[in-house]
Amino acid sequence: MPIYMKIILALLGFLVVLVAALNFKIVQQSKAYVITRLGSFHTIWTQGPHFKAPFIDRIVKVVSLKEQVVDFAPQPVITKDNVTMQIDTVLYFAITDPKLYTYGVEHPMSAIENLTATTLRNIIGELELDQTLTSRDIINSKMRALLDEATDPWGIKVNRVELKNIIPPREIQDAMEKQMKAERERRESILQAEGTKQSQILVAEGEKQSLILKAEAAKEAAIKRAEGEAEAILKVQQATAEALKLLTQAAPSDQVVKLKALEAFQKAADGRATKLIIPSEIQGLAGLAASTKEIFTDEKGEEKK
Repeated sequence: MPIYMKIILALLGFLVVLVAALNFKIVQQSKAYVITRLGSFHTIWTQGPHFKAPFIDRIVKVVSLKEQVVDFAPQPVITKDNVTMQIDTVLYFAITDPKLYTYGVEHPMSAIENLTATTLRNIIGELELDQTLTSRDIINSKMRALLDEATDPWGIKVNRVELKNIIPPREIQDAMEKQMKAERERRESILQAEGTKQSQILVAEGEKQSLILKAEAAKEAAIKRAEGEAEAILKVQQATAEALKLLTQAAPSDQVVKLKALEAFQKAADGRATKLIIPSEIQGLAGLAASTKEIFTDEKGEEKK
């Protein structure tokens, strides 16, 4: 075989190997290849090895099947009460049908961004400012449902929509800050008043307990004092009763009793009393004692003479 034939065969073999190598593809997981044949859709390649016909088949798009996140720029929206604000959204979506994603819409990301902006304006236009600021979950749910339905013909599944920032006008922000400041000051005043009230209640409770304890102490002291006095009186009465009992057992004569009574009146006379009422029996006894004293005095005088 001539040498030039060998060179041609070698070149042809090299070209065959090169063409085969260029048309052999391994599709990675979570990716899909859209294949056309002679200009029309042919098939979708999923993960694994694949070989396309040279010069006939063509890979028109490589689609990622992972969930994707798109952060759209702030969009101006107007609320029901005519307040213009800026809202930016974050969209989470996944491509479920590579064919529809490739042939369903031109520039899918731009289409989703515009659809998100218009949907957001429609929803916010039905809400007032306060509702917009406090109803993020409701807005997110409505937008997800509407966008998912609208993007279904494009082979896109919208999993989640989040309002990232809601930026009202500066004057509205200033008014809200003043309102929040006033609210905080009101709460602080209420807390201070509650603290003062509780403090006064505790002081009053302390004073009340102190007075109660003092009254209880005075009561206990009076009871103890009264019990002591009663016990002393009882002891005196018992002693008097014992004395009377002993006196009764001794059977004293009338003269002795009268003398004891006289002694008692003498003790009474030693006090500060200005008047004394003396029974007639004691008066007679006193006269008897005086007469006896005179007799004894006369007898002593005569003896001296």
